[in-house]
Amino acid sequence: MKTRNGLTRLGMALFGISTVALVSCGGDSSSSHAQRPMSCDQLVGLAIPADAMELSTSGGEVTAAEVVEASGSGAAAVPEHCLVSGRIAPVDPQAPDIQFKVALPTEWNSKVLMFGGGGFNGSIPAITGDISQGAPDQPTPLGRGYATFASDSGHQANEYGSQDGRWGLNDEAVRNFSGEALKKTRDAATFVIEKRYASEPTQSYFAGGSTGGREALTNIQRWPDDWDGAIAWYPAWNNVAALLAGQYLSRALAEPGAYPDSGERQKLLDAALEACDAMDGVEDGLISDQRQCNETFDPATAMVDGNNLRCPGGADDGDHCLSDAQIEALNAMNDGVDFNFPLASGETGYPGSNVWGADLGITTIDTPVQPTVVFLALGTAQPVQPDMPRNAPYLSVLVDQWVKYSVAGDADFNSFELDPVNPEPQYAERISELSGMLNSGTDISAFADRGGKLLLAHGLSDVLVSSRATEIYYQRLLEQMGQEKVDSFVRYYEIPGFGHGASSHFHATWDSLTALENWVEQDMAPEDQVTMDLIGAPGRTRPLCDYPAWPRYVEGGDPMSASSFECVE
Repeated sequence: MKTRNGLTRLGMALFGISTVALVSCGGDSSSSHAQRPMSCDQLVGLAIPADAMELSTSGGEVTAAEVVEASGSGAAAVPEHCLVSGRIAPVDPQAPDIQFKVALPTEWNSKVLMFGGGGFNGSIPAITGDISQGAPDQPTPLGRGYATFASDSGHQANEYGSQDGRWGLNDEAVRNFSGEALKKTRDAATFVIEKRYASEPTQSYFAGGSTGGREALTNIQRWPDDWDGAIAWYPAWNNVAALLAGQYLSRALAEPGAYPDSGERQKLLDAALEACDAMDGVEDGLISDQRQCNETFDPATAMVDGNNLRCPGGADDGDHCLSDAQIEALNAMNDGVDFNFPLASGETGYPGSNVWGADLGITTIDTPVQPTVVFLALGTAQPVQPDMPRNAPYLSVLVDQWVKYSVAGDADFNSFELDPVNPEPQYAERISELSGMLNSGTDISAFADRGGKLLLAHGLSDVLVSSRATEIYYQRLLEQMGQEKVDSFVRYYEIPGFGHGASSHFHATWDSLTALENWVEQDMAPEDQVTMDLIGAPGRTRPLCDYPAWPRYVEGGDPMSASSFECVE
């Protein structure tokens, strides 16, 4: 078995210049003492002292900096900026660097925004682009004049991309992925920003989705003084519980005959829409009253096109129906899972996802985002062992990598041998330890007390990260602080028809950054917020309803317009 401090396959080439050289290249450890702005060219080779970062590192440096000319027009305009690349050296010489980038606009608005990652990270997000689900008619953060930055969270992915789990073999890399890389990157980037402009930021924001959503919540919980506001889309905040649930689902889908193909996924969606679409007052291909649908829909008794959704006798009879084995696996997705061992994070299980009405990856839909939907949902191959197919469900591949490297510490481990409900003692101990690092806590009172604001949003058709998990997060805030306090700094919205970052049915966009700016900087709490669909019915809008409300159609209105819907509980 390989040790978690191994990562020898990455080689020392990852670590480049010695840490001694990094620290000895000069630079005041207190960046606020800068006397005059530095040009873009002057930033090349800038040393970032270890004491410029609150957490332990071996220092860092700017490895490249170049002026990028302005390009594009309208909302897609990218202003002239200095694009900086840098690295933060680890304490453990066998741990990977943290690679990061900073975009420094020539005309700076004195604000900064950090981008979150996705999956297991391993690459640097596009900091010159837009935040998750940003409004297409509004400028990007860089286009607004923000200095933007992000990192790869402390490891560089292989061909598995965001599913690469090799970082789990090194303890420092695990701590970096769990959140420490966020703080180290923020401190290093702020050092560079203050050197460039000879000025400190006036506001600091974070925006991300999925893992990036977890990172948003981790940041405001662990380092509340660093952030004025955060946007968290579909956050994987209870990360280890979600991974265990993914293992539970992966093993369920691996049962003989349990994996539904694209045609069967379409039939399930059709049946759910037939039963639940009109519950909100209009048949528009979206299920808004998801709770009522969850309470009443049963794939074993549902009808579709005048026929039973369940195959006669429960045996697989082709794409026009679902077998009992498939229904059992789908019910596992819907029901969630409870764990029979303690987690250091305190989680005892993971809720199911809203399967009824979700696109589980229908390959016959022809839109630009559908390949992403298929990839992030059930993929195109059944999960199997010992070699997990790369085109298996995204979560199956992700969990297979996590179990191999983070839990077992063995690349050759058969991940299906891990029972997520009753793991063997040595694995249970390791999983519990990881939960204490990878999960975000729900006590964000310090962030609230300093005036921070949080925007949460989640699609109801997300089967990768469940919106029910975000509901749990929000409910815990209410239990800790009460409705009045939570209303003073948090908004949570759920969006019908929207999946995990992409949807061919309702591809949600929202000008969340302006809403956050107005709340933080002008004390204007979000009201009458609207989300716009780019793909299902381009230009269609819906109100963003304060949870637990949902949008109900008002008879006689235009179904394409948010003004034709009222938020009801």
